[in-house]
Amino acid sequence: MKLNYVEQGAPDKGAAESDAKPAVILMHGMFGSLSNLGNLARELSADYRVISVDLRNHGDSPHEEMMTIPLMAGDIVELMDDLGLSKSHLIGHSLGGKIGMQVAQIWPDRVCSLVVADIAPVNYPQANSHVVDALSELHNSTVESRTVADQILAGYIPDMATRGFILKNLQRDSHGGLSLKLNVASIVANYSNSLVDAPEGPPFAGPCLFLKGELSAYIQDKHRPLISSLFPASELEIIEGAGHWLHAEKPEQFNNSVIGFLNANR
Repeated sequence: MKLNYVEQGAPDKGAAESDAKPAVILMHGMFGSLSNLGNLARELSADYRVISVDLRNHGDSPHEEMMTIPLMAGDIVELMDDLGLSKSHLIGHSLGGKIGMQVAQIWPDRVCSLVVADIAPVNYPQANSHVVDALSELHNSTVESRTVADQILAGYIPDMATRGFILKNLQRDSHGGLSLKLNVASIVANYSNSLVDAPEGPPFAGPCLFLKGELSAYIQDKHRPLISSLFPASELEIIEGAGHWLHAEKPEQFNNSVIGFLNANR
């Protein structure tokens, strides 16, 4: 699948190969888009070639019925092939972190280093089923304003910040109404099975940073032995005062942690 992407910090045409910046691919989480890690992308672009992607069935990337962690990892490798990247640093939040882990486990020679933001290599219970229900109702409703869309979401999602995150997916359709960029049908069909699965494969021996939001339960103490066995060269850092959306809640600490890790593994 040909993913939609935005590139920043790309080398000038005709630049010497020795001047090429290391490549970094940024992968957002479920229900997100490439803009979610935009703050980090801007900071990295001075020293890195940054490729921010819309995952399949998100943003402006193609819609497809099938949606599994291995397939989405393959989409990233296909993008690397299309861009002529033999290797890249990978950074993923939540679902994007699972995809990054899967790429590293199946194609370890394509990964310089890996940053996984607030997710572990485990099968999770359906913690966000209420969000999926909200998306289904919003998708099947006639919506002409963000206010109406927010009212629909509020029936399922009390947290205003989460609703704001979802509302970023709205766009004007050809009839002047608002519709979601997300492929809601595919997400609903796959959420309770393939999308909650853990990435699978042999251990990845390369450098890896796991970032945990202090207030988030996605990475727990019981997960640490598995993380260490699958990613033996990994380190874990906790972003104090942050929940699952650690890149948005504590952007300075998050960016500093990522940049410091990447610089140490260039």
